[in-house]
Amino acid sequence: MTANYGESRIGKGQSRSRLPIRDSREGLPHDPSGAAARKERLGMELDRLPIRDSPLAITFPAPLFPPPVTSPRDRFVAYRRSLPRPPRLERQTVHARGLDFAVFTTPAVQGIPPLVCVNGGLLYDHRLLWPALAPLAARRQLVFYDQRGRGASQTPPGPRAAAIEHDAGDLGALRVSLGIRRWDVLGHSWGGGIAMLGAERDQPGTRRLVLVDAVGATSEWLAGLAPAAMERLDAAGRAALERTGGELLFEPVPSAHSAHAQALYPAWFASPDLAALFSPPRAESVTGAAVAARLRRVGYDWRSTLASLRVPTLVLHGAADLLPPAVAASTAALLGDARLRVIPDAGHMPFWEAPEEFFAAVDDFLSAP
Repeated sequence: MTANYGESRIGKGQSRSRLPIRDSREGLPHDPSGAAARKERLGMELDRLPIRDSPLAITFPAPLFPPPVTSPRDRFVAYRRSLPRPPRLERQTVHARGLDFAVFTTPAVQGIPPLVCVNGGLLYDHRLLWPALAPLAARRQLVFYDQRGRGASQTPPGPRAAAIEHDAGDLGALRVSLGIRRWDVLGHSWGGGIAMLGAERDQPGTRRLVLVDAVGATSEWLAGLAPAAMERLDAAGRAALERTGGELLFEPVPSAHSAHAQALYPAWFASPDLAALFSPPRAESVTGAAVAARLRRVGYDWRSTLASLRVPTLVLHGAADLLPPAVAASTAALLGDARLRVIPDAGHMPFWEAPEEFFAAVDDFLSAP
């Protein structure tokens, strides 16, 4: 409730400090110097009158100094400061499908299935999602890994022939090599594509699946990505995106794909102010560039494969994502047991843009029996 200034009684040219407030019964000017003497009587009279019926006609105008409206950036900073220090990741080398993978885990939680987190970007390692997803470690063990040929994981023979299907096959193989009977799977962006394909191949070992602003089941969305980004970027951003696009992205040239990802990055956020806090690292993975180039050059259609996926799935998507929510709706409709949740005021990174709603949704879904 705001303060009472008797605003409805101020006449033209009359200052607030000289406004006479009249007694509700006597119609006499109220003398501030006599307030103490009349306090009890006036108070008793006002107690007998509902304020809306009082001849005082008191109103409640807006305060002179309204509270500041917090920005998405302010809310993000406040949320991160409220969190405890994230747990340390334990690194191990895990051999699967003829390659050595760098795997990183938080402490195990007895009786709760681990959650493996698959990052997107195609070029990058697990740090795209750590410590961003650290709040999820409060209730379960988190498992991260560097995809083949990225980060600290071994590069496969013939990296220029790499395909996203190879990444998908690694997911279940890593679970077996880690000795985990069953786990939950979370994939973000292109990592959502790897997670869907991998979970479909490893359904007995996958309890639940979370897709976070995941790519679609077909590559149709790719054509509209750059035009939509141009509408969000400033002049410098548009120039950078134009310089880094083109046919070079059809070739496995890591520097070209990395530069394009950096130019596109601010457009993924709903808030430019928040986007300014982040930038992707430069990446030089030939394997990742080969995967990205193949997807852009040839396209893909996973619908027939994903139609057989029966794992309970939560499809989370930011309402303001550059990748349209309609893509997420189509994915949810395709999968056998999926529910869609669109997060308002969030873009492609809901764990940063709307963390309270994001982590609550994921926790609720994974905590179900």
